[in-house]
Amino acid sequence: MSNALSIVIGSACILAICYRFYGIFFVRKVLGINDAETTPSHSLADGRNYVPTKKWVNAGQHFAAIAAAGPLVGPVLAAQYGYLPGLIWLLVGCVVGGAVHDTVVLFASMKHKGSSLSEVAKAELGPVAGWCTGLAMLFIITITMAGLSMVVVHALERNPWGTFAVFMTIPIAMIVGLYEKMGGNGKIATYVGLAAILASVFAGPYIQESAIGEWFTFHYNTLGVMLPIYAFLASALPVWLLLTPRGYLSSFLKIGVFAALVVGVVIINPEIKMPALTEFIHGGGPVLAGPVWPFISITIACGAISGFHAFIGSGTTPKLVDKWSDIRPVAFGMMLVECLVAVLALIAATALPMADYFAINASPEVFAKLGMTVQDLPRLEQSIGMDLAGRTGGAVTLAVGMTEIFTSIPWFKTLAAYFFQFVIMFEAVFILTAIDSGTRVARYLIQDILGDLYAPMKKINWLPGSIFASVVACLLWGYLLNSGDINSVWALFGVSNQMMASLGLTIGATIILRLSAKRIYVLTCLIPLAYLFVTVNYAGYWMIANVYLNEAAKGYNPVNAVLSMIMMTLGVIILVTAIFKWKDMLRTNRAGGNEKYLGTPAE
Repeated sequence: MSNALSIVIGSACILAICYRFYGIFFVRKVLGINDAETTPSHSLADGRNYVPTKKWVNAGQHFAAIAAAGPLVGPVLAAQYGYLPGLIWLLVGCVVGGAVHDTVVLFASMKHKGSSLSEVAKAELGPVAGWCTGLAMLFIITITMAGLSMVVVHALERNPWGTFAVFMTIPIAMIVGLYEKMGGNGKIATYVGLAAILASVFAGPYIQESAIGEWFTFHYNTLGVMLPIYAFLASALPVWLLLTPRGYLSSFLKIGVFAALVVGVVIINPEIKMPALTEFIHGGGPVLAGPVWPFISITIACGAISGFHAFIGSGTTPKLVDKWSDIRPVAFGMMLVECLVAVLALIAATALPMADYFAINASPEVFAKLGMTVQDLPRLEQSIGMDLAGRTGGAVTLAVGMTEIFTSIPWFKTLAAYFFQFVIMFEAVFILTAIDSGTRVARYLIQDILGDLYAPMKKINWLPGSIFASVVACLLWGYLLNSGDINSVWALFGVSNQMMASLGLTIGATIILRLSAKRIYVLTCLIPLAYLFVTVNYAGYWMIANVYLNEAAKGYNPVNAVLSMIMMTLGVIILVTAIFKWKDMLRTNRAGGNEKYLGTPAE
């Protein structure tokens, strides 16, 4: 058996070396950045959206935006195959794919004055590719909301302590937002807000045993309705009232938990109890039905390469970059940090006994067929104070694994329940923050698309239009949330996420062909694009044939099959359009040009 410390140190060294050498090569040689050029944050500075920001401050906000639940939950689910496939894909996929994707998308957006990826696609590849990219982004953000919400639902069902703690973050964030809006001291608001959140966790046992505990005890179907309703309200409220203050407070929780997990792994050095490879690498597993390839890639998703990052890299971040050289720490560097977070999540899951892992992540009926005997699960249930078996989705497994690591320190031996519920709240708040932002993004996309048919819809401040678009967005992902199991919905999320990443690499390859000093450098995008495009389309085909259109499968859902086929078709259209564009570009005498910004559609 391996130990966690050697994996963490080895992973950190690999990522640091790649940041130092490959990161510099990609940014300086491939992209040819030049700090003498003016960035959009300076040329378009307005004090609101375009604001020159110090590189490490920008890197921090970028990391907080991209590091949602994906790098925490994906590696936990992928642990079904053993610790080795997940670890290899995290390191290779992140360096070769994820870091390159995030960096080139940010670079492309900055070259187009901070435009969204759909606008960049329209300028680089033409209106058809731009429209297809915008539609694909709507599908992807909708499916992302459903996949992340399902993780929250499984973590909070029949868990009044956790539900109460998560619920209290809403009024706490709103009070903080109102206080700061009225000119209150930001530091005082931060300290009071964080103290109130911690107090909510510690009040949980008393709430759980009282009559109020009944009010916060919900089953899956009830939570499945409540989350879309909440998302509609959060999307309609001003960003300063809920989204911004809760995202700000959650960033402290994020940093604190990650740091604590690193310290815990270093001090305890837990043994990895999951084998390197399990019997389920060929498929038929209780957590994921498919084989290790292509499902290791679409399941881990965000920890290695994430299309969701394109929303951030072509959204807020490009409008804040102070110097072109800041791209390396902001985009390349923060993707590597997210990979390390995913490695820690994988360690937390694989440090559990194999039988306990499957008992938590599979339904009781499925686990009974495995013929395994749980080891520590009864003790864990007693110390945590709730049933853990059959709580699929990955969030509970991560919380249990992290609790086991923390409580191995003698001082914390009796605090298992508090650690568990704190981690559950930590995960849920992250996901809810992503749902807030994601629903708002989906609303903007819907308004933009419908605005071509009815002009007033394009006005994001037009109340009837914003309400209608918010309702449509919530109905779309709310339906997906309540129409399948974690196996099928997370796979749909993974396929859509990786499809978005392939679109980002496609546009990146086009930018490199246009601007790079050597055409051969386009391989930095084409190699991961080739793997990802084949992987995601095969995974989509596998899910359609074996799950979505298979009436005997638990995840049978023709709607998911239609969504998958639409996304795959959009991806093919965009890639074919790009290939024709690349052929035209390769016929020219030179690869690139000296344009500072490519703000007009490519001819």
